[in-house]
Amino acid sequence: MSTVTTPTNGTYTSKDFVSNQDVKWCPGCGDYSILKQVQNVFPDLGIPKEQFAFVAGIGCSSRFPYYMDTYGVHSIHGRAFAVATGLKATRPDLSVWVVTGDGDALSIGGNHFIHMLRRNPDLNVLLFNNEIYGLTKGQYSPTSPTGTVTKSTPFGSLDEPFNPAELALGAKSTFFARTMDRDPKHMQVVLKRAHAHKGTSLIEIYQNCNVFNDGAFFIYSEKETKKSHGIFVEHGKPLVFGTNEEFGIRMEGFKPVIVNIAESGISVNDLWIHDERDKTKASILARFFMDPKTPGHLPRPFGVFYVEDRRTLDDQMEDQVKELQAKKGKTPLDKILSGDKTWVIN
Repeated sequence: MSTVTTPTNGTYTSKDFVSNQDVKWCPGCGDYSILKQVQNVFPDLGIPKEQFAFVAGIGCSSRFPYYMDTYGVHSIHGRAFAVATGLKATRPDLSVWVVTGDGDALSIGGNHFIHMLRRNPDLNVLLFNNEIYGLTKGQYSPTSPTGTVTKSTPFGSLDEPFNPAELALGAKSTFFARTMDRDPKHMQVVLKRAHAHKGTSLIEIYQNCNVFNDGAFFIYSEKETKKSHGIFVEHGKPLVFGTNEEFGIRMEGFKPVIVNIAESGISVNDLWIHDERDKTKASILARFFMDPKTPGHLPRPFGVFYVEDRRTLDDQMEDQVKELQAKKGKTPLDKILSGDKTWVIN
């Protein structure tokens, strides 16, 4: 990786975050868009370049640290969360970003993933979800829909797929958002929100693998279909969607129901108003996950689902160390290694 340098005028541009490495993703891969938006956003965050660090596991997405002119670690398959947690605990001054894929995070890294979320270290996690294993050439992944035909499931997958939103909220995530590679403006907004969050911010990014799972999410990004099949949530605003925003979501008890606003005579103010601090509603929103081919399906949500203020793991660790040092003082390393008891062997 190239040497991290600070511009003489103190002002960064996106080019300052572009490394000297050739980007080696397949032409047309959605990863290019994600990389570009991160590079576009970072100059606005007001952080010296040497304070950024990227940690990745294994997979197409995990090449990311090579392409950012920041510090980075290409770690072990599924273990990026443990490496990043340790880095943040020992260097709390760093802005640490984890880049992972649906296979890396939710299969071999699944255990590390859920425990990272409940511990809440101050990390920013970009979960690239293309519903396929791309690097190993097209096997089904933990997010592949049931019935998906791949090289490893030639007769169709029998597995129930993970829904990252449900999984994250169940694991006590303090920030969950969803965006997609084909909506760069929306992605930039979400990236900035994630950075501002104190704690683990998790962004699921729908990312197109144009070689092994092309068009998996196009229904949510194509001009003709995105407004009918997707819904963009904003704090304090009603849940409306449709070509002309003619549809809305209303709660009947705990059941979300689609209503035609004009035909029903229902006021927009009577619709579900998104509250990103309401975990109950965020959990219901996470379950807007039906196959878009299903008649009457709920639209797929994008935006910030949930935000919670909770002390971070690194802050708690720092307080614990200070408390113990105040009680016991700073113990020399050789005493720690030798312990309180010794034996003499004759």
